[in-house]
Amino acid sequence: MTRQFFLRPSLLLALLLFPGTAVADPDLPPWSERVLTEDVDLEALAASSDDPIARLQPLGEELFKAKFTTLDGAGRPDATGAIVPTKVRRKSHLTFQRLAGLDANACASCHNEPVTGGAGSFTANVFVSEGFESADFDTIDPQFSNERNTNALQGAGLIELLAREMTTDLRAQRKALLKKARANGQPEKATLESKGVSFGSLTAAPDGTLDVSKLDGIDDDLTLRPFSQKGVFASLRQFTVNAMNAHHGIQPSERFGSVWSGSDDFDGDGHVDEMSPGQVSALVAFQATLPAPTRKQDLPEVWQAAAEAGETLFSEIGCSTCHVPSLPLESLLFQDPGPFDTAGTLRQSDVDTPLVYDLGTLDWVKALPRDDQGRVLVPLFGDLKRHKIADAQNDTFGNELLAQRFVARDVFITAELWGIGSTAPYGHRGDLTTLNEVILAHGGEAADSRKAYEGLPETERQSIIAFLRSLEIAE
Repeated sequence: MTRQFFLRPSLLLALLLFPGTAVADPDLPPWSERVLTEDVDLEALAASSDDPIARLQPLGEELFKAKFTTLDGAGRPDATGAIVPTKVRRKSHLTFQRLAGLDANACASCHNEPVTGGAGSFTANVFVSEGFESADFDTIDPQFSNERNTNALQGAGLIELLAREMTTDLRAQRKALLKKARANGQPEKATLESKGVSFGSLTAAPDGTLDVSKLDGIDDDLTLRPFSQKGVFASLRQFTVNAMNAHHGIQPSERFGSVWSGSDDFDGDGHVDEMSPGQVSALVAFQATLPAPTRKQDLPEVWQAAAEAGETLFSEIGCSTCHVPSLPLESLLFQDPGPFDTAGTLRQSDVDTPLVYDLGTLDWVKALPRDDQGRVLVPLFGDLKRHKIADAQNDTFGNELLAQRFVARDVFITAELWGIGSTAPYGHRGDLTTLNEVILAHGGEAADSRKAYEGLPETERQSIIAFLRSLEIAE
């Protein structure tokens, strides 16, 4: 059954007259401090012939930059920052808190370097309070929270599409393995691989049970979750719904409304259904269409020569094993909601027809290279896989005290390096000021590559830095 969403009569009339159009609330004066004033009927837009990118991306950009106010419902006096609707045990007298939130009133207040949607400086760090969402005190002590630097969102739509295809591929391999075990009447084992990235192995028994103990870098359900530094969020939609509540105290109705929480004002601030599915989709459309990072143009000859040599060395010392230069993408059609969105996030089963953003119509996508099969080569310098990157000898990246979503404290998803020349400082805490420092901080599975880098002459190390500095987010 399709879930129903209700709009004010004035907005509903406007949307009936202009289906698929973002419509402002006509009852507000032009000086209003509210920013959540426009909405989109997703069902009408999906049923129309209108380009959803053209309709939603401008509204999404406005919402990404908007500074939410209490008139929009910013703040959550009765709710916590937990991703599952959770009531506070004790109310705090503070609206803004670094640990328990709110910690921002605009997406762009953290994602802003070098452009809107980009990364953030150390001053924009957030505190992931796993297990302590109900804290009524303001602390940044690492026993209560993990401090994280802001990731850039450029190219995020392509990253999610890659993750969807790889998830589909791995699940198909699991299905084939189960079928083989049933047919042969004995346990069967298979190595799981997608787009050249290995995710360990899986053993299936004839009775349909699975041994997942040898999986590597992925959750047991074989869903790639490419967002957050730990790789724990599967989609931009899930990431957005989480962030709106945690960072801004804006509760999207698809998770915090009456369907899941039993109340249309779960946080008790007097504002009902604070963010609609259409507004969430607008934010998703903006993020999904942010241009992928590129390479610096018109480099001085000395820099160009060093970067070319550095890219070769980067591969030779093993860095490209995890920071894979490019992954092939079959389809550029981005569905919203996506195929792997789950309870608490709008799902495909909740709508008659999902929106489809054809990223192939965007000029920056058309400029990307393709392989001999016509697949787009996404130059992300990543593998969408989690790795242990700290050890006893080098624990720089293992300095967090808390796991997140059951991912160990020294395990992180491979950082995509496209755009790294624009996103200093480095490391999950943003406390490493140079690329040389962040390379030397690698341990665990990356220890051999770090040692190889350390053994290079200074001129060759500098050429690797020259290469990495050439990967930028265009301004």
